[in-house]
Amino acid sequence: MRSVRAVSLQWVLFICLIVILIGTMPLFVKPYTIVSITSILMYITLAVSWSMFCAPTGYISLATATFFGVGIYSSAVLAPVLPLPMVVVFGGLLSFLLGLLVGVISLRLAGFYFAIFTFGLSELVRNSVLWWEHNITITVGRYIPLVNSLIVYYSMIGIVLMTILVSYIIKHSKVGLALESIGECEDAAASIGINVTALRITFFAISCFFMGMAGAIMATKWTYIDPNSAFNPVLSFTPVLMSLFGGVGQIYGPLLGASILTFISEILLSKFPYHYALIYGIIFIVVIIFLPEGLVGWVKRWRKGHR
Repeated sequence: MRSVRAVSLQWVLFICLIVILIGTMPLFVKPYTIVSITSILMYITLAVSWSMFCAPTGYISLATATFFGVGIYSSAVLAPVLPLPMVVVFGGLLSFLLGLLVGVISLRLAGFYFAIFTFGLSELVRNSVLWWEHNITITVGRYIPLVNSLIVYYSMIGIVLMTILVSYIIKHSKVGLALESIGECEDAAASIGINVTALRITFFAISCFFMGMAGAIMATKWTYIDPNSAFNPVLSFTPVLMSLFGGVGQIYGPLLGASILTFISEILLSKFPYHYALIYGIIFIVVIIFLPEGLVGWVKRWRKGHR
């Protein structure tokens, strides 16, 4: 028991140190670095919130772009009339409500069918918003009031901490065990009294809440958005790949994967803009072949081999 408490205390102290370091970083680094770190924090939020539901249940959602885009458009519509904190919360709530609706609609879908459905939903929402703007509002995108980059930075720190905290609480609770049992065998989970339907819908929507919040605050960095940029299909796959790269077995897996891959992509875009996609694709192929359990799994195997 003492050893467990000691390990927990070490993790708490380590996290506090990281938070202090990140929080004071604007005092020591250039503004461009803060912008890059903000992007890393955004992808950490998307990857951790994706794995919050998908990792234990085994359901592969490809609708991240939908909920992130809902947050972006919430900011575009509400930012001129509401304070920023309310805009961010509304973006999360709208994504949460849409997540509930998606959960109900996709109630009987699983595995490959659920993945295809969620990606199709993302494309449906993108094209519906595009049609609405072209034919109803007669616009081609929207302008968003800019917010100071430091406000966006500290807001993203808060959202990341909330996402990690909620994910940790879920994973180390009875609800987390219930979600894992759904991933193992839904019929067996239902037979022991777990309300599979309610859990699936509720926690899928909770994961969507943080995606919406991230979209709402990140939108204030951009002067102009349109449906193609807000609901970019790439954002439906990137959190999945980041989580797999880091390892979905632990919370710090997606966090690690998002941090490293975002940093790598920043370097590739600046150094090799014309070969970025090719190099990025090669990296993922190498990871899938040689690190099927992600970085976390590789570290565990390495530690076992050196004991």
